[in-house]
Amino acid sequence: MAVLSVRRYGDPILRQKATPVASLTPAITTILEDMVETMFQQVGIGLAAPQVGIPLRLIVMDDGKRGARALVNPVIIERAGAVRAEEGCLSLPGIFAEVERSESVRVEALDGGGAPVSFEARDLHARVIQHEVDHLDGILFIDHLPPVTRDRIKKRIQKDGLPEAAPHHAFAL
Repeated sequence: MAVLSVRRYGDPILRQKATPVASLTPAITTILEDMVETMFQQVGIGLAAPQVGIPLRLIVMDDGKRGARALVNPVIIERAGAVRAEEGCLSLPGIFAEVERSESVRVEALDGGGAPVSFEARDLHARVIQHEVDHLDGILFIDHLPPVTRDRIKKRIQKDGLPEAAPHHAFAL
């Protein structure tokens, strides 16, 4: 396994819509393994393929119970409730803000072995999935912020740049 380089805010790939995976090949399995290694090395709880420069609809996450979980071509088919919580992102180190997300989601995808899965996720698990699926659509968590807050963050990034990493109490996704 290899640790991949995480793309940072400003990299054009983070704004592209990712391509669906046609079939689960050994190369895709290796990418998923490398993404898991990268997520844990970066102390994240979720990672989308575009964040490591791969424009495919792949995400990995730490489900908090069994360890890493991979989803291929994930689709959120149902949403319920709303909750606000602080988020961060491995592609925007040191930037954290409150984002409103659905409290629960129903997801359909293929698992890392290529088997179809359908499940409901709640709370933090739902937040991670929504954050990572947004990455597959070229959306960053700051896009969910009010324009004034988003502009303030962008100006701060333009002025000071992004730190390599910053300790914080929120999870980076």
